[in-house]
Amino acid sequence: MTRSPRLAGAGAVVRRRLLVAVPVLAATSVGMFALGAASPVDPAKQYAGAAAFTASEENLAQLRANWGVDDPLPVQYLRWIGNLVQGDLGWSTSRHEPVASVLAARAGWTLLLIGVALALVLIASLLLGALAAYRRGGLFDSALRAAAYAVQSMPVFWLGLAAIAVFALALGWMPAGGLTDVTATSTSWSDVAHHLILPVGVLAVSQAPWFVLFVRDAVAESMRDDHVLAARARGLPGRTVLFGHALRTALLPFLTLVGTHLPELVGGAVLVETVFSLPGLGAVTVAAALGSDFPLLAAITLITTAVVLAANLATDLAYAAADPRVRLDG
Repeated sequence: MTRSPRLAGAGAVVRRRLLVAVPVLAATSVGMFALGAASPVDPAKQYAGAAAFTASEENLAQLRANWGVDDPLPVQYLRWIGNLVQGDLGWSTSRHEPVASVLAARAGWTLLLIGVALALVLIASLLLGALAAYRRGGLFDSALRAAAYAVQSMPVFWLGLAAIAVFALALGWMPAGGLTDVTATSTSWSDVAHHLILPVGVLAVSQAPWFVLFVRDAVAESMRDDHVLAARARGLPGRTVLFGHALRTALLPFLTLVGTHLPELVGGAVLVETVFSLPGLGAVTVAAALGSDFPLLAAITLITTAVVLAANLATDLAYAAADPRVRLDG
């Protein structure tokens, strides 16, 4: 039984992406290991904490021998990679628990924040960008572009602090941080949703300008395409012409933007979680950087890199599925 050309093409894209992903992940792992090896922090003293001041050199030397930190760097790197392949991500010196436990307990909250914010950004940017393009040069278009350029110049942490000052402190409408109230004895989804309104809103607003402006320009360009002009000449309603013809054409390059913009969305989530004291990966990433917790930093970096590479692959496949004219195998 022969495979269809599109399935064969999809397999070629996956193989091509894997050929890129493997060296990228390898280079990332080497870079993170090199940073850890170049650090002046003694891992034995870091693990011992305050007890390192009273521990003897023999005890510290025994710790180094047990961990193999005195072995040649290539040996240490291969041992580290072997542990990673087996699921052993190491020990977090800043959290004093296995790295895998830290990621398992906190990654879900970060994914929830990013997922909801991305959904809001996509819906709002498609709607607002398309309407601005349809009324290009009008008051709504000018106001939307001015607001997008203004928000684009504001750091995400500044937006977070401003949102807390206005909506939490001045108006008292929203909580200033955390996932639950201080007096709460259990975690309920309604309480979590209430506490996530501000963080999700700040992250979505900080990322929206890129998408809104892109959609506005893409739809404005597609409004001049022949098939859109023909639809307008046939007397179709403006809503049908805008969303059924012009926006569908603009969606193709928009898919690429989503994939390439994911790293910035992840970086923004780290800052938002830190500002709003959310129990995601943002706070532990900052703590790991300040405490030279290289096992945790390396794991988060590698996982983030893998997620971005997977998102780019999904974007390529979605682009080809949305436009049958695109050759997957070319």
